[in-house]
Amino acid sequence: MDSVDLQIIELLKRNSRITSSEISKAIHLSVPSVSERIRKLEEKGMIEQFTIRLNREITGRHLLAYISVILEHPKYIESFKEQISNESCIIECHHLAGDYDYMLKVGVPDISSLEVFISETLKGLAGVQKTKTTIVLSTLKEA
Repeated sequence: MDSVDLQIIELLKRNSRITSSEISKAIHLSVPSVSERIRKLEEKGMIEQFTIRLNREITGRHLLAYISVILEHPKYIESFKEQISNESCIIECHHLAGDYDYMLKVGVPDISSLEVFISETLKGLAGVQKTKTTIVLSTLKEA
């Protein structure tokens, strides 16, 4: 991967619907060359998928929070993963090394929705021993 590939990736990260023609104009490379580079980046697994990022405000997820979770015992991991995967308010879930087992990125309409999710849903899951919630005030950069 060279600097041209990095430029292509940056343009695609900003707008996954950008055309090869638009990329071509931006980086001064022929359309076929751009298309070929994108194809190779996909083949190598550098580009896994083209996707969208929804506007949380418009979709009603005005409040963003990160919730760290500790499970009592590893025997609860599989059921935790299965139940978390079905929760629509969870934007991301990461398995961690360190003091906490999982980090959840949650988008909800308001503070009362967050309270219900934490108190009734999350803490109601088998094996959830402890949670720590951090509320996002503003976002400077999001990939």
